[in-house]
Amino acid sequence: MDKEKQQPETLQPENEQKQTKSNENTRDNSTKEATMTDEELKKICEEKFCRECEQLKNKQNEVLRILADSENLKKRLTREKEEFCKFAASSILEDILPIMDNLELAISHGQKTDACKDLLQGVEMTLKMLRETLKKHGLTPVGEEGEKFDPNIHEAMAQEEREDMEEGMVCKLLQRGYKLHDRLLRPARVLVSKKGEKN
Repeated sequence: MDKEKQQPETLQPENEQKQTKSNENTRDNSTKEATMTDEELKKICEEKFCRECEQLKNKQNEVLRILADSENLKKRLTREKEEFCKFAASSILEDILPIMDNLELAISHGQKTDACKDLLQGVEMTLKMLRETLKKHGLTPVGEEGEKFDPNIHEAMAQEEREDMEEGMVCKLLQRGYKLHDRLLRPARVLVSKKGEKN
């Protein structure tokens, strides 16, 4: 009976001793982790996390590039659509311009004859309405007599000696030019003044 009672007393210190050893081991491990150098910590981070960080960074950059490309494409398509809508009527307007030229020609000839007075008035009204309608669609005339010659809007057909004008001025308008919005549809055909040769 006495031996049985003494046995648990001898076991108890052994359990306490094991627990003390495990506590010491834990302390040793935590001390090792706490005393890890910056280089060792950096190496562990690079091995475990930094590769994935680099891959993630590359993926994010790729996504940003794709988004930027798609945004640029969207802007370009919008711009091209606006340009197309803006100048879609250019071909039909080019076909209408000779009609306007003929109406202007009819008016200039009709002004010389009194018999065409009533007819002339009708032609002038028709031309005026046509010009106003085309102006709503962005068509504007260019080229007037007396203005300085500009190769961007004028086409010089010949030079004419003029003492009453400075050199390089539009002295006669042969055919009116037109712009569609900010684009030249047809240059104005003109005669350009030059000074006469002195004897």
